[in-house]
Amino acid sequence: MEKLFIRGGQKLAGRIQISGAKNSAVALIPAAILADGEVILDNVPDISDVHIYSEILQDLGAVVERDNDTLRIDSRHIEAKPMPNGKVKELRASYYLMGAMLGRFGQATVGMPGGCNLGPRPIDQHIKGFEALGATLFHKHGALHIEAKQLVGNKIFLDVVSVGATINIMLAACRAKGKTVIENAAKEPEIIDVATLLNAMGANIKGAGTDVIRIEGTKNLHGCRHSIIPDRIEAGTYMIFAAATGGDVVIDNIIPRHLESLIAKLREMNVRVEEDDDAVRVIGNEKYEAIDIRTLPYPGFATDLQQPITSLLTAASGTSIVTDNIYHTRFKHVDHLLNMGAKIKVEGRSAVIEGRTLLTGTRVTATDLRAGAALIVAGLMAEGVTEITGVHHIDRGYANLEEKLRSLGADMWREKPIKSAY
Repeated sequence: MEKLFIRGGQKLAGRIQISGAKNSAVALIPAAILADGEVILDNVPDISDVHIYSEILQDLGAVVERDNDTLRIDSRHIEAKPMPNGKVKELRASYYLMGAMLGRFGQATVGMPGGCNLGPRPIDQHIKGFEALGATLFHKHGALHIEAKQLVGNKIFLDVVSVGATINIMLAACRAKGKTVIENAAKEPEIIDVATLLNAMGANIKGAGTDVIRIEGTKNLHGCRHSIIPDRIEAGTYMIFAAATGGDVVIDNIIPRHLESLIAKLREMNVRVEEDDDAVRVIGNEKYEAIDIRTLPYPGFATDLQQPITSLLTAASGTSIVTDNIYHTRFKHVDHLLNMGAKIKVEGRSAVIEGRTLLTGTRVTATDLRAGAALIVAGLMAEGVTEITGVHHIDRGYANLEEKLRSLGADMWREKPIKSAY
């Protein structure tokens, strides 16, 4: 089991470049299944979720080649193989294989997704969309079996705003017969990114980024080249890292408007944030003010940044309240912050944080991806050394984490287990 160690108290300074968006990449890679040609993706993040997805496509018969941050995917000879188990169990976003395989072959057998354990995250809206397009579904031995003789466009109203369901329905509908309208669609930048790729492949999608998306089905899609948008969650996490250490960091290769909700909250705390066209500069202060945060679908405050900013708020004067309206169980990091000396009480969907507490390094565990980021924030702030296990969760979403943080002056290192010779 690998461990990450952080010796706190170092102010971060310098500049770093943000990688391509993890939440786009895990949808764009399966989207390539729909193309009758080679899809080239640029600005692909070097994270474990991307590696696993590449292996899955290779298992299906695709040719996948990586050169630095460019991924080439040729799915012309891919087969509609069942995927009830194996690598799909390691990914939450493996559910995008359902929409992609259904759109390409009219059938899919995919095991229920894995990834971070954040409590119940049902895929009922995905299923609702597939059924509306004419598919029949049944569960057997832990896998979802989906079949359709002919996918036909339809009007689909999502009962809850869901990024995953919006993208999955788009994937299936872009090769369906006729017109599909998704109402109450999610508006995240990653959805626009997926629609941009699909349109470059020959799809006809309008309205991505609004709550109504219209898709005119196309029989065949072709290869193309596409550059993935910057990762707004990685960027936001590094902004929080900088503020947590009272540092001065320039974060390049970002789209500032994707981070407006976080920028507003950091400024409310008394963090100095300067915006440029494709960069932000974060300058920390000695004293921060308590604030209240409620996570909401985009353009509201992102649930993926709730855990990291919770750690930062332990340094703010007064009492802060963080409410997660997306995943009410997303507070598993709190127990570990308490072990470090934080004063936090979880009440239902909210965490009440009493600030200006001194954190002390100790042994903690990353229970999921963003909880890991929260513990890194705490470790950078803490007195002494913080030892983090569960590092594989962190590797799912942050490319070259140690290298980037060390380049800014962080004192951190990774230790791998010593393999026995016996």
